[in-house]
Amino acid sequence: MSAHLVFDVSAEGRAATEPLREDIRLLGGMLGDVVREQEGERVFELVEDARRRAFAVRREEVDREGFADLFRDLPTTDALHVIRAFSLFALLANLAEDLHRERRRALHVRAGDPAPDGSLAASFAKLAAAGLDPAEVADALTDATVVPVITAHPTETRRRTVFEAQTRIKETMRTRERMALTDVEEADALRAIKIQVITLWQTALIRLQRVQIQDEIEVGLRFFEASLFEVMPQINARLRSELGELFPDADLAAEPVLRAGSWIGGDRDGNPNVNADVVATASSRASQTAIQHYLTELTELETALSLSVRMTDVTDDLRALAALNTTDERDDEPYRRALAWARGRLAATYVQFFGQPARRAYDVAGATAYDTPDALLADLDVIDASLRGDGDDLLADDRLLRLREAVRTFGFHLYGLDLRQNSDVHEETVAELFAWAGVHDAYADLDEDAKVALLVDELQSRRPLIGGAADLSEQTTRELAITAAAAHAVRTFGAGAVPNYVISMCTSVSDLLECAVLLKEAGLLDPVAGTCPVNVVPLFETIEDLQVSATTLRAALAVPVYRALVDSKGRLQEVMLGYSDSNKDGGYLAANWALYRAELDLVEVAREHDIRLRLFHGRGGTVGRGGGPSYEAILAQPPGAVRGSLRLTEQGEIIAAKYAEPRLATRNLEALVSATLEASLLDTERLGEQSDAAYEHLDDLAALAREAYADLVHRTDGFVEYFKTSTPVAEIGALNIGSRPASRKPTEQISDLRAIPWVMSWSLSRVMLPGWYGTGSALEQWVGGDADRLKTLRGYYERWPFFQTVISNLAQVMAKSDLGIAERYSRLVPDEALRERVFGKIVDEHERTVRMVQEVTGRDDLLWDNAALKRSVFNRFPYLEPLNHLQVELLHRYRSGDESEQLRRGILLTMNGLATALRNSG
Repeated sequence: MSAHLVFDVSAEGRAATEPLREDIRLLGGMLGDVVREQEGERVFELVEDARRRAFAVRREEVDREGFADLFRDLPTTDALHVIRAFSLFALLANLAEDLHRERRRALHVRAGDPAPDGSLAASFAKLAAAGLDPAEVADALTDATVVPVITAHPTETRRRTVFEAQTRIKETMRTRERMALTDVEEADALRAIKIQVITLWQTALIRLQRVQIQDEIEVGLRFFEASLFEVMPQINARLRSELGELFPDADLAAEPVLRAGSWIGGDRDGNPNVNADVVATASSRASQTAIQHYLTELTELETALSLSVRMTDVTDDLRALAALNTTDERDDEPYRRALAWARGRLAATYVQFFGQPARRAYDVAGATAYDTPDALLADLDVIDASLRGDGDDLLADDRLLRLREAVRTFGFHLYGLDLRQNSDVHEETVAELFAWAGVHDAYADLDEDAKVALLVDELQSRRPLIGGAADLSEQTTRELAITAAAAHAVRTFGAGAVPNYVISMCTSVSDLLECAVLLKEAGLLDPVAGTCPVNVVPLFETIEDLQVSATTLRAALAVPVYRALVDSKGRLQEVMLGYSDSNKDGGYLAANWALYRAELDLVEVAREHDIRLRLFHGRGGTVGRGGGPSYEAILAQPPGAVRGSLRLTEQGEIIAAKYAEPRLATRNLEALVSATLEASLLDTERLGEQSDAAYEHLDDLAALAREAYADLVHRTDGFVEYFKTSTPVAEIGALNIGSRPASRKPTEQISDLRAIPWVMSWSLSRVMLPGWYGTGSALEQWVGGDADRLKTLRGYYERWPFFQTVISNLAQVMAKSDLGIAERYSRLVPDEALRERVFGKIVDEHERTVRMVQEVTGRDDLLWDNAALKRSVFNRFPYLEPLNHLQVELLHRYRSGDESEQLRRGILLTMNGLATALRNSG
């Protein structure tokens, strides 16, 4: 067990966690029984021996060398059994932890404790106590928008069957705790849990085929039925109500604040599998899901609202709406007739969109398709007004309110599908279009000023560049077809269907204008009217690009045609910030500070040019990719960087961890909205007049950290070879967890490797390098033994949310790292001198970083402020031990020439199990 963690071993501390241990014992014991029954006593004893020894390693009763010997000559068939067992042990331990967190929260609520930070209740209390000026609140929350964007870089490896089995186990465990069961009922509950454990044991945990984008689209849609259809509208209604009570004259949250976004099927940066058909599928399946949900809700409402005119009064508007339904003869039940009319019109909308009937289709004579979601909402509003007019507010505030809020939140498009492509591809596409149209034969060879002048001229004319007979390359044909598919989605499902076009590796004004030309060619951008339903969004990713992001945006806003586009969007400019590539480029501390500095600079540009800035944070699940608790991360943004609007990516296993069921979704979405409100309206930086000095100090620290990181990653001879041989990065490409290749292109360069395999490889090998390396050297060099400098850093840690979050997230990563296990991975490196040189640097920096974090925080315990994670490390991490050792063993066999299907599957299973156990591996 880590010497850097201090555990509560008091009687009170053990009593608080005893229910968690009971759940783990119950589920673990049940899995053991299933292994014995399904695979026999020999396999059961093998798994049990591994489990006992793993916990003995944690207690330091057994050394790792001896533990590894257990697997050295283990037949692959037996290894597969052990891997599957410990993968499921970890999965069930995760489940027990989730239930325990619910249990602890419920105890605090019943005790009458104050609402916790990150809840809407706590935020509303803070706003009420702050004495805010309603006019300033209205200005800060103009067009307030919070959008979690589901992305398809998943390290989420769970199949739907596994997902559903976990849900059933959770529900049964909750029932056992909530109700006083008889002995028979308890036996039935345990039997129901065991059925799901058997299902898990007999279900293949990994797919034999690589995931297709269509599969990823369906996985993303799964979470709407699981939780988002219920929770997002609910929170939007609450926001409008409670903000209205706090600031009655400000007209806040008139439009839904929470919206849904997705990259699945629209992000083609380095993914050749995304084409026009995929964009069409992503947008149409989203719309189908939304409309089908509304049809189901209308059917349920029709059953529920059986009110008769013989028993209640209705408005004339409702009578008129019901009378349109001449197919229905229920004259005394106008609510049912009106709802059936709405269902008939919505069914006609579905047919108009998709050319086929929906489930629960209902034909009504004369029912024509709705032109817009607002038209459907108008009919629902008539029903709502009639109910309220007769005093039936409770009925109106039940299922009908949920449906009305859902239509307001999701429209006919469900989510906004973002397009994303690399700026290099845009340049190549525009160059080919210009050459074909005779505009310029060598656009790519022009300097920046000449490119901008040519693009500006093109953006002042409605004339298309090409006609239907153009003979273009495969890439350009594909790019034009994709934007055409996006235009079709916008025309069919509404402007919200494709709201943003993100430009990866955006470095210049021409990068922005090239995207605008492609939108014009698709008919989305009207040069004469100066309008476009799609936002042009630059993505600044590397540290250098972040450092000049404000300069790039300032230059773009000085171009009249571009400024006109921004003005046409209500003076809104969205900018995306890349956490993953900046980290890979310069390391953890340098990347985080570059992002903070870029936000400060972008806020200043927005102030200079009187525009509204919305930042889109490209965060991954791990700390090395911008991960960490969302509430704290948002509060750690610089002043003026939120202003009521925020978009952020949700990736990998984090999606299921946050949105798999309503109570999880409620807690996590409330955290996003709460932090957005507080960051927009309260002083969350808390530096006061010390901000300039603090910024200068972080400039220095970031430079030192980047230098230390570069010394290892970019300047150490053989580092790439060490990385490729000491981690499973080469094998990750074969893991069927996503449709995207592991690298942007065949390369030996770290810069061309995708961030997910980079981070995942270090996570699986337990080094966790992207989440900490370089920070210890920076802190040590900057402090230099000076007590006053250390005191300065401690002051920042105590009151500056940015610095608190950086140090806290780093400490979490250090607590999850294990260099004892990492040393075993280092033995996979054939070159002994290279191994000792690189791993020696990693060990030295790890020790240095732990020591400096302890000095800055004044705490020996790395997780002193995160009891939940500390419990998790204590209870769950022994299950990682056999998986790590088996992964090393199987990698050694594979690289020694055993390429059998069984062995390859074993390696993939260890990746799956470790990703499950770590919970945020990529």
